[in-house]
Amino acid sequence: MRKILFALTILIPHLLLAQPGKPSSQVTVTGKILEEGTNAPLEYATVAFINAEGKIAGGGITDEKGNYDIEVEAGTYSIQFEFISYKSYKISNQKLFKETQLPNVYLTLDIENLSEVVIRAETTEVQIHLDKKVYNIGKDLTTSGATVSDALNNVPSVTVDVDGSIALRGNENVRILINGRPSAIAGFGDTDALRQLPAEVIERVEVITSPSARYDAEGTAGILNIILRKEKTLGLNGSLQTNFSYPLGSSVTGNINIRTDKFNIFNTTGVRYNESPGNAYFKNIYFDDSVENPLVIEDRKYDRVRQGINTNLGMEYFLTESSSLTASGFYRNSENNDLNTNLTNEYSTIDDLASSTTRTENQVEDDENYQLSLNYINDFDTNGHKLTADFQWEKGSETQQSLIDEIKTFPSDQLLPSELITQLEDQSEYLVQADYVLPIGENAQFEAGFRGSFENTITDYLLREQQEVNGPFVRNDSLSNVFDYTENVMAVYSQYGNKFGKFSFLLGLRMENTQLKGEVTAKDVTSDSNLDLNINFDKNFIGLFPTANLVYELSDRENITLGYNRRINRPRSWYINPFPSRSSEANIFQGNPDLNPAYASALDLGYLSRWKKLTLTTSVYYQYETDSFERIQEDTGLQTPNGIPIIRTIPINLSTNTRIGFEVGLLYNPAKWLRLNGSFNFFQFETVGSFNDIDYGAKNTSWFTRGSAKVSLPSKIDWQTNVFYRGPDNNAQTENEGILSVDLAFSKDIINDNATIGFNVSDLFNSRKRQTLTTTESFISDSEFQWRERQFNLSFTYRFNQKKDRQKGRGDGNGGGYDGEGFEG
Repeated sequence: MRKILFALTILIPHLLLAQPGKPSSQVTVTGKILEEGTNAPLEYATVAFINAEGKIAGGGITDEKGNYDIEVEAGTYSIQFEFISYKSYKISNQKLFKETQLPNVYLTLDIENLSEVVIRAETTEVQIHLDKKVYNIGKDLTTSGATVSDALNNVPSVTVDVDGSIALRGNENVRILINGRPSAIAGFGDTDALRQLPAEVIERVEVITSPSARYDAEGTAGILNIILRKEKTLGLNGSLQTNFSYPLGSSVTGNINIRTDKFNIFNTTGVRYNESPGNAYFKNIYFDDSVENPLVIEDRKYDRVRQGINTNLGMEYFLTESSSLTASGFYRNSENNDLNTNLTNEYSTIDDLASSTTRTENQVEDDENYQLSLNYINDFDTNGHKLTADFQWEKGSETQQSLIDEIKTFPSDQLLPSELITQLEDQSEYLVQADYVLPIGENAQFEAGFRGSFENTITDYLLREQQEVNGPFVRNDSLSNVFDYTENVMAVYSQYGNKFGKFSFLLGLRMENTQLKGEVTAKDVTSDSNLDLNINFDKNFIGLFPTANLVYELSDRENITLGYNRRINRPRSWYINPFPSRSSEANIFQGNPDLNPAYASALDLGYLSRWKKLTLTTSVYYQYETDSFERIQEDTGLQTPNGIPIIRTIPINLSTNTRIGFEVGLLYNPAKWLRLNGSFNFFQFETVGSFNDIDYGAKNTSWFTRGSAKVSLPSKIDWQTNVFYRGPDNNAQTENEGILSVDLAFSKDIINDNATIGFNVSDLFNSRKRQTLTTTESFISDSEFQWRERQFNLSFTYRFNQKKDRQKGRGDGNGGGYDGEGFEG
């Protein structure tokens, strides 16, 4: 892997720099695009030069001052000026045979188009659609050298816990999509895969809190749809970004794009290596008098090495002026090496150490994922009459081997028998989908579609143990098993939307049939567990999921939205696999095959207002969920060979869950050199439920807030600071302390703005730690966990034939094909 990284670092710059000179027949056209009424510059507005045959012969986008500087073949053209949510402007028969400066162009908001409103700020660009918010994060300096998971933590309404758990408005039941579909890129729902992808591959993130019927009903909190980069500007262009970080890490990410009138070829490739140390602390106090050592303290140290390569290659072929076929492939290969050291001290009293044990787990993991997809789009006319069809095949494999050694260091040195764990996981998924959109009259639209996804995961878990020190490894038949899990979902939907004056609506209904099937193959699955679990199952669920989204425009800069949807949360395979983890003998996690899907109904009332320098977005939301998942901890009644009680964490359909919340977002640009961006989210949820005659009901109020300030300094230097704080919260058994995190970044454009150097610090005060206190009738557990320590990163980005952050140019707001709009069913 290091050899590959070195080779790419040497070769790619030579390829990027080897560009042909400007043909003598080209001329340069300059000008400026402004907003009508405010004279504010429109950054990322597009300029297209259309020849006599009606084909686009060239084009470009505006910079942060609204200026454009475009080279085009000498000739006579019609010139089209566009910006998302603004009315297009066209000038015809422009004779361009010499250097030309065109007069200023003023674009006005298209108040007849209620599908989206665009908000611009230097740290983010926000598009407000009827059923979603879209965040372009390419200009966030703190994401340089970061992962996709890190980038998501900078998106309003989204939080990423220290262990990588992603939540939307404080709710972890969120659906992660890549280009509108579940994907191997996201690890089939395992968010750990997002930590292995560079943030540079992202074009934008869609936050969908009130999904319409075209979307998969999975995810009671909503949907996060990650759209990958695909340049849409004519010609050859691309960029290269290198990063070097401490703790030791490096990466190279390159993207290249070739577009002509007939095809568009795009590729993004990244190579990464990084070391990510972490730590954890556990203190357990047991109340049972029969426990010999009632106080147990564990200190854990994590030394992780992550390295891998990912590439995304695709080609869009324009069959006609109104239809196209896109084929794309994704490949990811990663190798992870983790050394986890667990020091356990047992005390007979608070000050009397009874024993000390050091347990080390050396884990090696190899992952490989493939994804192939086809997308067909046919635009029957320019009014939105459209048919899309999609097919996707994915396959992933993971090989994980862990060697666990244990040595007692007090009261005397004693080497204990070792464990060897081998886990093989194979995943495959097929997806077929078709969507049809039919405009009716001037403002109405009908849409219908079908989707089928068929996913299978086979987990082969083999545990071998030494019966005596240095003895042979013997298979543990009580825990070794093969778990075969299948999830098949078939769905049909239809929806209808219309507009009457200032009022718009979109009503839909989706029907899904879910099959969950699991089968365990093992010699003995009962001798090490006191749970009565149905480990072989075949379940079918049919559900109806109505949706409604309403918009009323108070003015062209102010509107009110109301959304309703019903959602489902299906248990993932690791929540169902009934066999416990073995990273700690005294603290284990065990899946529950009796888990059923949870269902939720949600209401969302929103308000948007825009002024010249300030934009305000607010929402009040309510959700009621039945059969919600809760992870509870209980004493199993079993003990380790050292006599320590074994505490198990297991998910169950515990309760009903009522959640109500409020969020507000502000974008404020008081001066050209200062841009401010902030959000606040307050929520309260109440859980009602019991298990094994224990009441797990709880009521919790929590909140989180984030702010970002970007300052433009002299000499083209930008300075950005991000601050995030999540307030304390609790569930049925556990209280969580608040978490503060601060990120700092600087950047400077060089080489005629074709390159940028940057420096950033992630978690400046090394304070991103989760502190929890769990209290039950039989024990108290106090813990602290830090997944990754403070990180420093230095980056260099070079762009050829591409302006800074050019990926947010033509077509971003309209979707289509590969970039997600065609895959939302």
